[in-house]
Amino acid sequence: MVFGLEEIPEEILKAYQDRKNAVGGQGLQISDILNMLQTTSAGKRAFVCIDALDECAAGHVARILDSLGQLLHRSPGTRIFVTGRPHILPEIRARLGERVTSISIGPKRDDIITYLNSRLATDTTSDAMDSSLEADILEKIASDISEMYVGATTLQNSCQATC
Repeated sequence: MVFGLEEIPEEILKAYQDRKNAVGGQGLQISDILNMLQTTSAGKRAFVCIDALDECAAGHVARILDSLGQLLHRSPGTRIFVTGRPHILPEIRARLGERVTSISIGPKRDDIITYLNSRLATDTTSDAMDSSLEADILEKIASDISEMYVGATTLQNSCQATC
């Protein structure tokens, strides 16, 4: 969150220490994180990356998106990049409106097979698998992953000359 800053703002250090010292070492709340993001991005160009938003608990997605909308409104130099599967895009569009530009991404089948082959080559129990089973694994995983992971969304503040 604070990569690229010359020093970590006192406000962020204090919030981190307060939470760390709390009973049970509670994590930060969305409001705390939003305040930290605003502190670090105020008056600067900042980039926030959120990977796999669709894997977030359903009840939290709306709060996160609303918080991102507030961040974009308060920090015009902020750009947000969110990845997730396509089913989350309608909720992103509903909460952030015209500020959303989406692109579809997905892995290439050859890349998946290359990765799987490299992993299978380092298998310490290679005698447990024959070439037929290996071919089945490569085919099944490569085809399932290619269909499964798609979607990226970039969010940017639509407030240009008026902010």
